[in-house]
This record gives sequence, C-alpha cells and structure tokens, in this order.
Amino acid sequence: MLCVLVFCVFKLYLCVSDHEQVGSVAQCSMLHRSNLLAVVGGGVNPKFSEISVLVWDDARVGRDPKDKLVLEFTFTKPVLAVRMRHDKIIIVLKNRIYVYSFPDNPDLSNTKPGTSSAPFTINAHQSEIACLALNQPGSVAASASRKGTLIRLFDTTTRDKLVELRRGTDPATLYCINFSHGSSFLCASTDKGTVHIFALKDTKLNRRSALARVGKVGPVIGQYVDSQWSLASFTVPAECACICAFGKNTSKNVNSVIAICVDGKFHKYVFTPDGN
Repeated sequence: MLCVLVFCVFKLYLCVSDHEQVGSVAQCSMLHRSNLLAVVGGGVNPKFSEISVLVWDDARVGRDPKDKLVLEFTFTKPVLAVRMRHDKIIIVLKNRIYVYSFPDNPDLSNTKPGTSSAPFTINAHQSEIACLALNQPGSVAASASRKGTLIRLFDTTTRDKLVELRRGTDPATLYCINFSHGSSFLCASTDKGTVHIFALKDTKLNRRSALARVGKVGPVIGQYVDSQWSLASFTVPAECACICAFGKNTSKNVNSVIAICVDGKFHKYVFTPDGN
C-alpha cells in the first residue's frame, strides 16, 4: 500500500484498485501498512478544513465517502503535522502538541464517526513547532521549533520534559527527527545539510560546553552551559537538505544513520556509541 501526496492531491494506491479524493490536502499520514489514514486539508483547493484531522478507513464499504470517516479532531488553529501509532495519534499545532489514545481495537472497524478531545497537551516551545517525532513504544515525543536551536523530549504519559538537546546556537530549519530502534539515540537533519546524533540512553556521551566546568553561572548563560550537544555529526556532500533515519545494526558496537537528500543521493554513515 502506498499513500502519496501528488501536487497536493490525496491519492491512495492499493494493488489493483485506487481511490482519488479530488481536492488538495496539506497532511496525509498512514498508520503503518494499514487502511487507516489521517488527513488534514490545505493547499490551493482544500478538500477538508485545515483545523481538522480526519481519520479515514479505506476498507469500509459505502457509497458515500463520508462512510469511511471514523474519527474527527477539530481545533481552533491550523494543524501542522500528524503522526500515528497503533495506540496513539499525535497532532501538532502552532505551539502545542496533542496526544490522543486510539480505542483498544486499532482498526476502528466498530467506531462511529465523532469528535474527541485530547487527554492532555504539551506546551513544548514558545515559537511555532516545526518538527516532531515519536519513539517506537510511543512513550517519548521529540519536538523542535522553527528556530531550530533546541530539541526537547517529553514523556507522553506524564508530560514531563525529559531532556533538552542543543543542535546549535544559530537558527536552522529542522527537516527530520528520528529515534533509533531501541530509543538509545536520536538523529536530526537541518537545512544546512548537517545530521546530528544524540545519545538518549546514556546522555553523558553527549558533548557539553567547556564553560560547564566553570561552575555556577547566570540564568541566561546557564541554559546554554547546561545544554547537551550532539555526540556526533556529519555533513552530506554539497550540504544538501536531507531526511535521516537509523539503519539496522550489524553489531552492538556499530550503529548506522542513513540520509536521503533532495539531489536524489543516498548516504550511509556508521558510528560507535562513543561518537567515533
């Protein structure tokens, strides 16, 4: 199954049949390789509202397209991103992250269309959220603002901030954030063509400012000094914009990160747990 946004038109291709909902959309996220899709309107000729997330079950039988709608989430501001797992759906607005729980039956085959409200919100950043990721168990959410200097990790159950990671001091656009399979590491790519790798399981591996050895400093400088910097980073050739993800580990002492760039090139880098 393949879900594609082509010229902002929502198309779903499944083996021998395909369905096309005429109209532009801004977001489309598939729940693994299933029949469930989360759709947000937008673009030149919006099919749906930009303030609503519609969960669409393409396996449902019905003459009216509305028969395939199983859940709807409506907000007061435009939805910027959507991510789904079998048990959770995360929806990102300008300054807030909403975390919802799916019903016990993930295929939602018996769920009637309706609206829901988030069990809680996470006040992640002061400026607009630009990038969001969820680890495989769904227990930790990582987010970055449009400023792009910090990545913050939150516990999705308690809403507590777990750690704050510093990408840099100058503004940058983050294109991608991803967790490793065991949530031991996190990678992030920027518009500068740089991919940063942070340690999560053992945060002592992350670099820190040399000023941290000075001792107690002022509150403003202290936020900078206490920051955790990436344990490793690499720049793709020609500093192209790219997305990144962790590859399959071939050894306990060797990890890999894969970067796919806008120029169509594929890069693979390996690193050891200590950042070499």
